[in-house]
Amino acid sequence: MSKKNKHLSLSKTPATLQTSSETTPTAWSHKPSNLTIAWLLISIPLVIWDTIYVLFRPLTMPGGSLQYPLYIPYEIYLQTDYIYGWKALEQNNGFTAAQATMNIVETALYCWYLYIVLDRKYVGGKAGTLAVLVGFSAALMTLSKTVLYGLNEAFSGWSNVGHNEWGHLVLYYIIPNGSWLVASALMSMAFGSEILQGLSLAGGEVLLE
Repeated sequence: MSKKNKHLSLSKTPATLQTSSETTPTAWSHKPSNLTIAWLLISIPLVIWDTIYVLFRPLTMPGGSLQYPLYIPYEIYLQTDYIYGWKALEQNNGFTAAQATMNIVETALYCWYLYIVLDRKYVGGKAGTLAVLVGFSAALMTLSKTVLYGLNEAFSGWSNVGHNEWGHLVLYYIIPNGSWLVASALMSMAFGSEILQGLSLAGGEVLLE
């Protein structure tokens, strides 16, 4: 390779190593999705609300000191899904609290992702790589946990939700849980696709050297 060609090749290096956010993308960069940001800003407070309810039972249940007014809406859901109600609590069923504990880790990862990407149009370099990795990990956790939640109910013979009429079940169980299932699946695919793009680009650069 001539000196001139070497100079041209080296001059491209800073763009691929750039770590600050810019108004235009680098050789590889993460562009935060407005839909993802909107979903997280809505879902994170709801997950925190739910986690507190579960971990502080029975104080957050009817008659408890923490129930009014924050957890009045749960009076409907704990009658819809017994895993959230008195049945599971009295049977010392640990699944509900276990998944709520995982919510803490999951929410922390989502907050970390938002901390990296908020107010940035593009995030390149190590910051972009970290954002995508954290986002993918959190989304995959949400997806796996939601699927496990449904499978646990299915393999339990629908013992916690089988008493509901179909209309009630769809409105208060399938739609809420289905929303988290669809959102986490879409985010997992989006973040996973970006990881593959980054790895492909890195592999291509290595082969060209």
